[in-house]
This record gives sequence, C-alpha cells and structure tokens, in this order.
Amino acid sequence: MNQLSEYDVAIAACSSYEEDAVEDAMRKAIDSVSGLSFVTPGMRIAIKVNLVTAMKPDFAATVHPSVVCALTRILRERGAEVVLGDGPGGIYSSAYLRAVYDVCGMRQAEKYGAKLNDDFSVQEVDYPDAVKAKHFPYTAYLGKADAIIDLCKLKTHGMMGMTCAVKNFFGSIPGATKPEFHYKFPKAEDFANVLVDLYEYSAPRLCICDAVIGMEGNGPTQGRPRKIGCLLASRSGHMLDAVAAGLIGLKIKDIPTLLAAVDRGLLPGDLSSLSISEDMAKYIVPDFKTVPAQSSVFFHVLGDGIPGKIADFVAGRLMTPFPKLDASSCIGCSKCARTCPAKAITMKKGIPQINRRICIHCFCCQEFCPKGAMKVSHTWLMKLIGKDR
Repeated sequence: MNQLSEYDVAIAACSSYEEDAVEDAMRKAIDSVSGLSFVTPGMRIAIKVNLVTAMKPDFAATVHPSVVCALTRILRERGAEVVLGDGPGGIYSSAYLRAVYDVCGMRQAEKYGAKLNDDFSVQEVDYPDAVKAKHFPYTAYLGKADAIIDLCKLKTHGMMGMTCAVKNFFGSIPGATKPEFHYKFPKAEDFANVLVDLYEYSAPRLCICDAVIGMEGNGPTQGRPRKIGCLLASRSGHMLDAVAAGLIGLKIKDIPTLLAAVDRGLLPGDLSSLSISEDMAKYIVPDFKTVPAQSSVFFHVLGDGIPGKIADFVAGRLMTPFPKLDASSCIGCSKCARTCPAKAITMKKGIPQINRRICIHCFCCQEFCPKGAMKVSHTWLMKLIGKDR
C-alpha cells in the first residue's frame, strides 16, 4: 500500500450546507491529505458525483449541490476544466440525465464553470487485473478525463450495508446495464469485488464524502436524512469508506467491499493502522440506523464437498436479508418489477409479488422504489441475535 501524504483520511467539521461553511471544510479536508497536488492548469477533471436518481437535495439521497459547487470553485481556481456526471439507474441518455441534473440541483455548479456531462457514449473495457469484472461497458466521459475525483454520499445500502466512495463507481456502468451485473454476481462477496474492480480501474485521484447529512434506515434512496456533520477526504476510497463506516457504527467486517479490499491488500484490517486528521469519536452517531449487508459474505464454504456446500446454503438462508413489501406504501407503479434483474417480481392486481425462490437479494427493488414501499427485512435468526439494526 502506498503511504499517503499527510493524513490517510481527513475529517472536517461541517454543520450545514451554507456556502462558506462547506467551502471552508472542503479546503481543510483536501489540504489535510494533500489531495489536489496533482492538478495542473488545463487538466480535464471528471467529478463522479453520486446522483443515484432524480431526488431533491433535502432527501439526502444524492450529493448536495453546495458540496459540488465548493469543489468546482476550488478546482477552477487551479485552472482545471471540470465535468460532472454519473450513470444512475435508468436509460443512460441526455433526456434522462437532464432531469436528474435539474432535480438534484447540479445546475448550480454551472455558474462556477462546471460542465454537466453530455457525452453519453460508452466504451468497452478489458481489465485483466480484475478479480471479477474483467470486461464491462464504461461511461466514456470518465475514460476521457485526465483525472477523476470521487464525490460520494454516506448512506446505508440494502445489499452492501453502506454506499460511499467505492460503491459510487457502480455509476461508471451505464444505467440500463446495471441489472446484468446484479444477475451475474448475486453473491455479496462477488458483487463487492466487482465494485472494487470498478473503483480500481477508474483510479480516482481524490475521494471526498458528503457526510454533512447522511441517510440512515431504508437507504440508499428511501431512508431518513440524518445529520453527521462533516466532510471526509482521502486519496484512497477504501480508507475513506473504513472511516465512514466507523462514523455510523459499522466495522470493516460489516461491509463486503471493505472485506474485499482487505483481502486484496488495499486496506489494513483495522482502523488503528490509519492516520486520521481528527478524533473520530467526535463525529460518531451512536444510534445511526444501519442495515446488515448480505450475510452470505461472512460464511465461507468449509471445503468443496457436499457437507460444506450444505452448510453454506443453510447459513445463507438463515442469515441473508430479503426485500419485503409494505403494501400500505405501495402505489402499484411496477418499477420494482421492471428493475428486478432476476425477474423475480410480478404484478398481480397492482401489487408486487416476490418469488423468493429466484430472488437474488440485490435490493434493486428497494433502491428504486419511489415510495420506499420495499424494505430490507431480516430473518427470525437475524432478529434473535440482534442483527436487525
């Protein structure tokens, strides 16, 4: 692992999205990790923003525009060209992304010189060093940049437990092809390695996390906004994610992408090995409502024989969270059925019906339900041992 300049991870207090407060915190965090030392005049920098869907900033599902604007101003001061973009779920097209940009408040960054990505071409990538994603379609605007900055949001996530810096790069895959990856890699540990592959291929030079207001509960789109009160910065998305997880009461072992990073030598096994600019304890939210990731990642087959496979199957059935419909919130829009990669959801009299025999527990239905009617639910055993957090 490369030793980072200054601190491995910076935490900068930021109590609101007021313009001056955000910019002051942003500069402090970036300077603490020497995060923009690579920027030269004329460099084209793509900011990969978490714009998971068209939701207003107050819902805390996307990066707040004040954070985007602050970073844009800082980069423009250094003479960089700035392009903002993402590949949210849905059709990767100008019409769809325009709506996302508008609702999420990204137009505000244009007045500071940022360009909103309007290149919707896709390039095919071969990545021999990958563990899982050795070939994939990639949003071309990222590939054309001189450098990438990862601008993410700290939220809970039904499948991965948390979405932050590394998970943000699932947005480098064009929206309509995302279900193929869920279907091809339904196990949490495999999908986690896909995410790490995408992050490592993209190789962002700096990662910044909007943790002023995060999302708890039924994340990443239908949870509750929750104040955390800081910005995070690091040159390593894995290190940033490890600290972010700690702020919301999670450990490395709770997050599949962090476990994958440790296994691949990209992250130390515990936070004590990281240098952090401030005392984490000041920012920890002790009662943050999290969701356990797919528990199958914590169970490893005891050999390749039949007993090991049976044990793995039983453990997965007894521990793995699953999507469950809150019928009182459902509006019968059928988006869950249309986004389900496994085609495990059908509509009957306007009500989604989940075929649990073929459900792959990817939680796409939960992520994109516009009313939060799909919830992350837990088995009786998970509730009994206190993992229903």
